[in-house]
Amino acid sequence: MGSLSIWHWLIVLVVIVLVFGTKKLRNVGSDLGGAVKGFKEGMRSDDEPAKQLKEGGQTIEGEVKDKKTTNI
Repeated sequence: MGSLSIWHWLIVLVVIVLVFGTKKLRNVGSDLGGAVKGFKEGMRSDDEPAKQLKEGGQTIEGEVKDKKTTNI
């Protein structure tokens, strides 16, 4: 019961590709990558400002005082 050689891992990889197919494995890989990216963004400290668009991106801050009043 020693360690597995590269040939054993290649055979396992071929069997996995045959069972699941490349499309499903690609979807799983992209989902996993998206989850890791979301985790990294969530772990980013609050001190770092969020990235804003460089091309004319503006942030508008304000608050709603009365929802019933509208200026048309």
